[in-house]
Amino acid sequence: MYDSFKRKINYLRISVTDRCNFRCTYCMPAEGVPMMSHNDVLSFDEIVEFTRLAVSKGIDKVRITGGEPLVRKGIVSLVKMLADIDGIKDLSMTTNGAFLPKFADDLKNVGLNRVNISLDSMDPKRFHEITRLGKLEDVLNGIDAAEKVGLLPIKLNCVIKENSQEEDALAVKAFAEERGFQVRFIHQMSLGEGSFSVVEGGEGGHCGTCNRLRLSADGKLFPCLFSDIGYSIRELGGEEALKKAIENKPKSGTTSIGHEFYNIGG
Repeated sequence: MYDSFKRKINYLRISVTDRCNFRCTYCMPAEGVPMMSHNDVLSFDEIVEFTRLAVSKGIDKVRITGGEPLVRKGIVSLVKMLADIDGIKDLSMTTNGAFLPKFADDLKNVGLNRVNISLDSMDPKRFHEITRLGKLEDVLNGIDAAEKVGLLPIKLNCVIKENSQEEDALAVKAFAEERGFQVRFIHQMSLGEGSFSVVEGGEGGHCGTCNRLRLSADGKLFPCLFSDIGYSIRELGGEEALKKAIENKPKSGTTSIGHEFYNIGG
């Protein structure tokens, strides 16, 4: 699939829930946010049906996101259902890692290839300040669990305010180098203000080569993170939503007030 700017679209990010066990300061307020009703959230069958359609049109890279995907009940079953779709070359997940000690082995066994794990500080106090509810020890145990079962390569996502020379960023980089992990520095962004930049060590933020579509937990297909253009796969059907998303994928991002990072997965 190619959009109107001749970009090959082969990457689908699927938000399976807007719920999260953390309350990261750059993602949501301390009191949390109103959650989607269960009826609004796509069922596993709906997710798999649309993904199978997208793969038949040329998608070969799929990432499971949230919220925190591991809080979605039955997530291992969904991963298996997706892994069984012929044509997916890379099936990955972005997670905060806290539940990986529980799920890593099962996720690997059903076909998940690898994980990106959010890690913004190596200092337990700072980590708790940033996540409000998280414990650094839980995430480090999750990283160990992912490495042990072979969910590789492990990539660490570190949010930075100004640059990758910040104290927390340097500590995460040192940890990654010591363990042989990759690290991606993601500048703190604002959807409403349209502030975004290139991810250091990753592919995100390059509008000219963007190959992504994003499916929200309630079934809207977004061709761009920094745009309110979206198409409901329930209202339009998967085929038409996919067609419109490709046709109307903007040349570059602007702003968005229609969704937030916690419900579209970044």
